[in-house]
Amino acid sequence: MQEYTTPSITTVDPNTTTISKLQQYRAQRPTLPLFKRRSDGGNWVTVTASQFGDEVDEIAKGLIAAGVNAGDRVALLSSTRFEWSVLDYAIWRAGATTVAIYETSSPDQVEWILTDSAASVLILETVEHRSKHQEVIAGAPALRETLVIDDGAMNALRKRGADVPDSALAERESNATAADAATLIYTSGTTGRPKGVVLTHRNFLEECAATAEAVGNGLQEGKSTLLFLPLAHVFARVVAVGCVENAVVLGHTNDIPNLVADLAVFKPSYVLSVPRVFEKVFNTAEQKAIDGGKGSIFAKAVDTAIEYSRATEAGSAGLALKVKHRVFDKLVYGKLRDALGGNCEGAISGGAPLGDRLGHFFRGAGVPVYEGYGLSETTAAVTANNEDHSRIGSVGRPVPGVTVKIAEDGEILLQGGMVFTGYWQNEAATADAIRDGWFHTGDIGRLEDGYLFITGRKKELIVTAGGKNVSPAQLEDSIRAHPLVSQCLVVGDQKPFIAALITLDPEALPGWLERHNLPASTPLVELTTNAQIRAELDAAVADANSKVSNAEAIKKYSVLDTDFTIETGELTPTLKLKRSVIHDSYKQAIADLYT
Repeated sequence: MQEYTTPSITTVDPNTTTISKLQQYRAQRPTLPLFKRRSDGGNWVTVTASQFGDEVDEIAKGLIAAGVNAGDRVALLSSTRFEWSVLDYAIWRAGATTVAIYETSSPDQVEWILTDSAASVLILETVEHRSKHQEVIAGAPALRETLVIDDGAMNALRKRGADVPDSALAERESNATAADAATLIYTSGTTGRPKGVVLTHRNFLEECAATAEAVGNGLQEGKSTLLFLPLAHVFARVVAVGCVENAVVLGHTNDIPNLVADLAVFKPSYVLSVPRVFEKVFNTAEQKAIDGGKGSIFAKAVDTAIEYSRATEAGSAGLALKVKHRVFDKLVYGKLRDALGGNCEGAISGGAPLGDRLGHFFRGAGVPVYEGYGLSETTAAVTANNEDHSRIGSVGRPVPGVTVKIAEDGEILLQGGMVFTGYWQNEAATADAIRDGWFHTGDIGRLEDGYLFITGRKKELIVTAGGKNVSPAQLEDSIRAHPLVSQCLVVGDQKPFIAALITLDPEALPGWLERHNLPASTPLVELTTNAQIRAELDAAVADANSKVSNAEAIKKYSVLDTDFTIETGELTPTLKLKRSVIHDSYKQAIADLYT
């Protein structure tokens, strides 16, 4: 049985919370820059520790005036914005627990979370959210009040808290401990009802200290990052808290269509995201090059970057390769770095595997993407690559204080201070997840020299009619790397062979249509059977099949005339496939693959 431990480098004081470091800054370094927020004019304005702390206090007093008691649950449904962080810290300052809800959640999901958590206050982002969830709000049994950020909630809370004395906050702070619940994060759930993951202040502080040590330069004081992932997800949440803990300047944006423009102005030191975003960055750059008649140059630049990365990993690149790399650095790689703001030293990816090819490309292009691994139940990362210890294709070594063990059946088991202690009011699920002191992740992997490699997920393993176990992720990731592909779902459980459903990327199609002299108005349904598109997809499937055995290879696929989306419930907010939903929605299309 494989096992690897990285010793802990920190001890969390039982009387500290996520508020403690902010209070320390306010007292000792009030002018320390902590955030940049977008002004009404669109400019980025620095927010100091003193300014942020004062705003947190004002909102916390307002929550106390609204009847929020220590230990109460306050639900927050919003996209990523500066107010999210203010409210999160204000809830903690009032001694309460933040219940994070995705802005894309359906009324049924919101109803379940409000009921299960018994939230007493709900804070929504927009009036549209209030309208969408009106019936749910009216029926939530413990809910006393609903506030809307865009309808003056922040000012309303400030006014209500104006008469609350500082002593009320001091009392809440003195009674708070590291063991208190900081948040409930409901697993987005690819199957079944979401479970409320209880994360304590200790979990957050252990995680922030460990990842700061593991990531190194990325979480050093004075660095910066622009956060655009949903803050209801544990990865983004830990980034936000970790930035405050380590004095990294944090910006927020939810304007994804203009993200590149925001990155150019904000100029982050690091970009933190999920693999699909890096895939889209690569595919968009590739399509732009092809549309501009420079596809062959881009292809050679990609091959050179990958070759250069592999050579440097093995020891050193030869003179000829270095010269070729410098040429493409001026022609291609520099433009890619400029698109990320020009100051980007690297990127951190989590949530799903990135893939060897993209990992080597970005590193060879001068923007190394360090993969990590974690779950909501582990307060995000329990393993991570960094600039000193990195192995592309792996998710890194355990961060300080974590032990990774591989069970006999290949399941990844974890121990560490950032690992949760249970699900909210769900003893059965807790007992199933934590056994003999080990958290059972449900993921399959292996250890090599301490580096963890994820090879699949137990519940996602496909068992063909012939008894072959197939992990779909590797095939899906490979096919999805093709610029024309948006999503891919591999199927074949209890079937005679492996097959797939593929969706086309609507952002890539206009350029493809123009290059092939087809009308921009060509219906998507026609493109699903277009011979040239099918030829490209045939090549993508063949490439994916070359990486697995014949029994695991895709024998047949279907191209859908719709895409999988968050809005239709087929993707989680972090763009993972909801397999059971897709299987149900496209059961006829799947059946047709086997007729």
